[in-house]
Amino acid sequence: MDNNIGQVLAKRAFLSPNREAYVSGHSGLRLTFRELNMRCNKLANSFISAGVKKEQRVAMLLMNGAEFMEAYFALAKIGAVVVPLNWRLVADELEFILKDSGATSLIFDNEFVETVSELHTRTQTESKTDINLWLQVCGDEGTTHFSDSYQEFRETGVIDEPDYGASNDDMLYIMYTSGTTGLPKGVVHTHNTALWAILSIAATTYYQETDRFLNALPMFHVGALTPLTVNVYRGATSVVMRNFEPVLAWQLLQKENISTGIMVPAMLSFMLQVDNFQRFDYSKLRWIMTGAAPVPASLTLKYTELGIGILQVYGLTETCGPACLMDSENAVAKPASTGKAFFHTDIRVVNEAGEDCGPDEAGEVLVRGAHIMREYWNRPEATAETIRDGWLYTGDIALMDEDGFVSIQDRIKDMIISGGENVYPAELEAVLLGHPDISDAAVIGQQNERWGESPFAILVRTNESVSEADVMEYCQGKLARFKQPQGVTFVDQIPRNPSGKILKRVLREQFPG
Repeated sequence: MDNNIGQVLAKRAFLSPNREAYVSGHSGLRLTFRELNMRCNKLANSFISAGVKKEQRVAMLLMNGAEFMEAYFALAKIGAVVVPLNWRLVADELEFILKDSGATSLIFDNEFVETVSELHTRTQTESKTDINLWLQVCGDEGTTHFSDSYQEFRETGVIDEPDYGASNDDMLYIMYTSGTTGLPKGVVHTHNTALWAILSIAATTYYQETDRFLNALPMFHVGALTPLTVNVYRGATSVVMRNFEPVLAWQLLQKENISTGIMVPAMLSFMLQVDNFQRFDYSKLRWIMTGAAPVPASLTLKYTELGIGILQVYGLTETCGPACLMDSENAVAKPASTGKAFFHTDIRVVNEAGEDCGPDEAGEVLVRGAHIMREYWNRPEATAETIRDGWLYTGDIALMDEDGFVSIQDRIKDMIISGGENVYPAELEAVLLGHPDISDAAVIGQQNERWGESPFAILVRTNESVSEADVMEYCQGKLARFKQPQGVTFVDQIPRNPSGKILKRVLREQFPG
């Protein structure tokens, strides 16, 4: 049987036509699986009429919304390749991705007219991109002079199921890595890799047929796109926030009877800072997936006390999401662990010689499964360096205990070597976040004449009276002396990318030492 991700929606619409598929947490739009699939088919047929063919790249600069979901499945059906764009990027960064991917069409939200107009001007004068079809999701004010209305474009299509234009190992999307260091690389996923990611998550998590899933992550990121596709596969309802707002999240938990969901750790922390959040009814909520950054044990324990399971996920864009998952049953006993390998996934932790590490010995994480990326787009050398003998070399450092539970320590590039000892910033960050008056923490290495490097902590405090000396004293007895911060500064906000990862490169530039 040929696999096409668009078939996942078509099949679910056939099996559960009247079940609610999509709910907008902001506008209140509600679509059944039949309605979502009909919109998708109209759009797919409109693209066919416009001459969009197999393997043509279509970029999407869209906020979370029904348009993102329907465009994703529509383009999958006809064999075009989706290029999701991070809407926090500036024109120069977007221009690089559009040119690198070879995208010929762009769907964009009304919010980004100014940025897209700049891109269009450059295209007209300097031929920087290959975009020739501009589709604007517009409001009452209409479109710009160079774009067509996305809504009108969609509605010109017929509702018939289109002929499927791709399958199996054909490209589905090119998703660009966050580019925390250097230029972003395009991660290529196929219909098969995406399907195996769906199967891996569905086989490992605890879905129920009537689940209502709250998504607070940007849909241009694999951490949202893959779970939302799982929801279609399993027939769960996706309640989607256009952008994250802690109070609205609590309101939606109550109003929409949310039972499952996904947020990054920073969002979970912001949720707990809402005044009197206990006034909301969240009794239906069984679990929340979280990942993209280390999850402090203190955060897991706080949610456990509320009766909410925290499923810590470890994954990458390159794995289409899945690598490891911690179930709620073991989360309390091993709150610092990200769990065991997903179904259909293998995990190894190896030393510099490529040999398997012993229990609780730090090494690099390797992932193998049918869901890992096909390649980095147009970067064969980077692909060969990352995928060796079928194993994806992640660049992450972890420990694996004798039972197979994995605990992520840090990125190799972020590790601090102090006096010959390895210091993992994530371990120190987890301790600092246990302080009752610290809401966010980041640790970087700074040059030290005596030790080579030493840990330096950048903190967000909720109590202005907390001092550097207080933080130093708090760390006493919780960590070996060489792991403790040798300096502390306080900031209003720690820079993070949209997936929640701390931008250590930015912090190293701000605090060179």
